[in-house]
Amino acid sequence: MEKRNTTGLKIAVTGPESTGKSLMAKHLADKISGIFIPEYAREYIQTINRPYCYDDIEIIARRQIQQYTELKNESAPVFFDTWLIITKVWFDWVYQRVPDWLEENIRSCPVDLFLLMKPDIPWEADPARENGGENRLKLYQRYQQELEYYQFNYIEIGGLGTQRFTNAENEISRILK
Repeated sequence: MEKRNTTGLKIAVTGPESTGKSLMAKHLADKISGIFIPEYAREYIQTINRPYCYDDIEIIARRQIQQYTELKNESAPVFFDTWLIITKVWFDWVYQRVPDWLEENIRSCPVDLFLLMKPDIPWEADPARENGGENRLKLYQRYQQELEYYQFNYIEIGGLGTQRFTNAENEISRILK
């Protein structure tokens, strides 16, 4: 990936489970000397030692907002492994309700580009995952609908193996021209 002006760039990697979001965000941050923000939900869920509840998702969302706020004036590019769009869909998918304050924060925390990861690689089970099978495609479509609803800039990223990284690098380079 060519070195371009990435000052202040905020990129969020989003998509259904087991699509390589964490690997992609870390790879791209390393590639262009950016800041990688790991998925807080995974970290949090693995520490509570019980099934999560609505209040837990609120804690996760508030932490995501705090992370964004702490980095909003950062000059280095920031790569978020997931973001508030996933959290909004999670609220709705599991609890059929979304707090009003989350909607306001989605609109007031601008992200320059979303990478929507396609569910075109095999799903891998792990303790933090719960939506394999047909739900992956349904959630992919839902994330796409949300990105379009907010009129956010996004590109779809697919491909197997290292080609997935190459596809993302090429798309970002194209957009930064």
